[in-house]
Amino acid sequence: MPFVNIRITKENGEPTLKQKQELIEGVTDLLANVLNKNKASTVVIIDEIEMDNYGLGGKTITEVRKEQGKN
Repeated sequence: MPFVNIRITKENGEPTLKQKQELIEGVTDLLANVLNKNKASTVVIIDEIEMDNYGLGGKTITEVRKEQGKN
């Protein structure tokens, strides 16, 4: 049974529900086409990571983006 975990930042209203549905379908199709895996047994999990929940250079990404002039 294939198990795929996608980790993506949650910012600016994305990913939307539609985008998540497309990711799940696309990854499932890719595994079926490339590795001949059964779609019915393919698990795809999307973890959305808040910008304050990871860091770079000792600062949260929220802080880094503010310093770079990005919100």
